[in-house]
Amino acid sequence: MATRLSVIATRTGDTGTTGLGDGSRVDKNAPRIEAMGNVDELNSVIGLLRTEPLPEDVDALFSRVQNDLFDLGAELCIPGHIAVNEAHVTFLDQSLERYNADLTRLKEFILPGGCRGAALAHLARTVCRRAERSVVAVGRSEAISTPARQYLNRLSDLCFVIARVLNREAGQNDVMWSRESSA
Repeated sequence: MATRLSVIATRTGDTGTTGLGDGSRVDKNAPRIEAMGNVDELNSVIGLLRTEPLPEDVDALFSRVQNDLFDLGAELCIPGHIAVNEAHVTFLDQSLERYNADLTRLKEFILPGGCRGAALAHLARTVCRRAERSVVAVGRSEAISTPARQYLNRLSDLCFVIARVLNREAGQNDVMWSRESSA
């Protein structure tokens, strides 16, 4: 990416439109812009999660994810541009397998919570699901790569697994849903 921003307040968006990476302008509430914003929000939530004391490997994992999400944002910003590919999805699949391998088998639903890091990972999971839904919505009328959709789907699963890992590392149990509490 050769463009570097030196002026932040351009005032070009004052009329309710924004520029895409290909130079075109669209409404700020266009589905593509909504998807870009959701991916950006997800990246911010993961940045917040990374301020917590995390195992070094988990922090490194989320560092890579943040860079991948920035690339995904670029893909969304430039129609027709592909930045996320099958190798990105494979990395998440391998990470899911690695981190899930040592967790106990689930017998019931888990509520978001536990230690602060796990709660933030659950928050990242829910924001990721929203980002995924918005990318799918864009794909109904515009071209979106399959790996871009798959990446967000796998990442939400990985956030769930990492929440469980962080609870285990903190010596806390996952917060289990109870049928009796909901009666």
